[in-house]
Amino acid sequence: MIWHLYIVRACNGALYAGITTNVRRRYQEHLSGSRKAAKFLRANPPKALVFKRRIGSCSLALKVEYRFKRLPKRDKESIVNVGRLRFDRESGRIIRNAPFGT
Repeated sequence: MIWHLYIVRACNGALYAGITTNVRRRYQEHLSGSRKAAKFLRANPPKALVFKRRIGSCSLALKVEYRFKRLPKRDKESIVNVGRLRFDRESGRIIRNAPFGT
C-alpha cells in the first residue's frame, strides 16, 4: 500500500497533518465530523485540504509525519504555500531548502 501525508487547514487557521492510504476518503471522514474524524478536527472543523504528498511505506509515512509536526509553524506554512515537501527516504528527515527555512 502507498501511504500519503496530507495537511488540512482548520477553520481557526491551524494546520492538521495526518497519514492515510486514501486521502479523499480520510478528508471526507474529517468533514463529516463522525467518530472516525480526528478529535482536533471535530473541535476545529476543516476548512480545506491544502496539501498532499505520496510518501511510500507506512513506516516512512509515520516518520515524515512526526518530523513535519515538529517543524516551526512558519516552515509548515511555507511547505503548504510552495506545495513541495522533500524528505530523506530512509530517515524521514525533512530537507530544508529555499525558499522555506531561510
